[in-house]
Amino acid sequence: MTTEAENEFLSRIGPGTPMGALMRQYWVPACLSSELVADGDPLRIALLGEKLIAFRDSSGRIGIFDHRCPHRCASLFFGRNEEGGLRCAYHGWKFDAAGNCLDMPNLPDGEDHRHKVKARAYRAAERNGLVYVYMGEREEAPPLPSIEALEGPPEEMAVFCRMRECNWLQALEGDIDTAHFTFLHVGKVDADDVDPNHMERFQLIERAAQYHVRTADWGTMYTAYRPAQPGHYYYRFAHMVMPFWTLFPNGPLATNIMAQGWVPMDDTHTMVFTVMWKGAIPPLLINKKGEQLPHLVRQSPMQPNTTDWFGRWRTVASADNDYLIDREMQRTVSYSGIDGLFPQDSAMTESMGEIADRSLEHLVPSDRMIVMSRRRLYEAAWALREHGTVPPLVDDPETSATVRSGEVIAPANRDWLEIYEDSLAEARHPALPRAAE
Repeated sequence: MTTEAENEFLSRIGPGTPMGALMRQYWVPACLSSELVADGDPLRIALLGEKLIAFRDSSGRIGIFDHRCPHRCASLFFGRNEEGGLRCAYHGWKFDAAGNCLDMPNLPDGEDHRHKVKARAYRAAERNGLVYVYMGEREEAPPLPSIEALEGPPEEMAVFCRMRECNWLQALEGDIDTAHFTFLHVGKVDADDVDPNHMERFQLIERAAQYHVRTADWGTMYTAYRPAQPGHYYYRFAHMVMPFWTLFPNGPLATNIMAQGWVPMDDTHTMVFTVMWKGAIPPLLINKKGEQLPHLVRQSPMQPNTTDWFGRWRTVASADNDYLIDREMQRTVSYSGIDGLFPQDSAMTESMGEIADRSLEHLVPSDRMIVMSRRRLYEAAWALREHGTVPPLVDDPETSATVRSGEVIAPANRDWLEIYEDSLAEARHPALPRAAE
C-alpha cells in the first residue's frame, strides 16, 4: 500500500517539492511547435506548478518566461510580440527570448538601467514538432531526451496533445496498467468476432495475464503474457521511461514506434504529448472484414482551444458531461459505454479524484508494474533530495534510445528478456543505426 505521506511525495510537483525537483532535472515538453508563430500571440502554459508565457520572436527563437513582468508583475500574456521581443503592455518594457531587457521607454534618458533587469526565463529547445523547456538550475542544460519515437524524421512523425484533469501519476499509471485493456476497452468484444490473424485477440481468449516486471536503467519494464498457439505465448512488452514517458504495446514490436509524455501542468492537471511514427501502428483490433471495431478510436473530438491556463487540448467528452456515456451502448456493445480510448481512460483516472487517495487501494499481482514504477520514482526523487544523486537518463539519455514496446509471439520455453532483446534487435528501424554485427 502507498501511504498518505508517500502519495504526497509522489504526486506534488510544484517548486520546492521532491518530485518537482526531480522533474526539473530533465527537459520537459512545453507545447507543440505549431502553437507558436513568429510575432504571434503569446501562449499561456501551466507547467510543473508554474504559470509561464511562451512566444516565438521575429527570427523564430522561442522564449519561455514566468508570466509576470519583472517591473510591476503585470502578466506578459497581454504583451506585444514584436520586432524581436515581447513588450509588456503596462509600461512598455521589452524582453528578448533569453529574458534580457531591451527597452525601458517609460524612463528618461540617463535613468535607463535595463542591464540590471531580466525576465525570469527558461531555456527552450525545439525538435520534431515539440518545444521543450529546461527548468532546472544547471548552468549547462543536459541533453534532450533520447527515445526512438521522438527522434524520427519529422515527415514520418505524428505529434498531438490532450489534457487530463487529474494528477500526473494516476494519469501515467493508466498507460502501464495493461490489465485494464481487456475490460475497460474491449470487455464486450468476443475473440470469435476478431480477425484471427490479429495478435491482440489472444487477450480476449485469456483475459487474465501473467506478468514479469523489473527495474531497468531507463525506468521500469514489464511483459504480460498469455497462451497463444500451442507451445507459444503472446507477450506484451512495455516501459516507463524516466521521469514521465510511457511506451505501451499497441501493435507488433517490429513497428510499434511511439511514446507518450505525461507532463504535470500542476498537481491536478496533466498534458499528455503523444508521438508516433505515421503508419507504424495498426488499427486497434479489427473484425473479420478488416474494419476497426467500434468505440476504439485513438483520437477523439476536441473542444476549441481557449487562452486560459487549462484551456488547451481538451476532449469534448469530459467529466462535465459524464464523458458522453451511453448506458444503452454499455448494455449492448461497449463495456464502458464511452466512445474513444482517451475518454474511456479519462473517466477512470479522473474519477479517482484530482489526486487519488492511494491509501484506499487494495493492490494485486497484476499491479506489480505500477508498484515498481512508483518505487522507482520515489527512490530517484529521495536520492536527489538526500544525496544530490543525478536521476537516471539526465546525463545519459541515450540509455533509452533503443527501448521499444510491442507485441511478440514466441516459444513458451524461452526467457522473456531474451525474447525481448532478440525481437528488439530484429525490429530496428532502418532510419536508425543498427548495432555492429
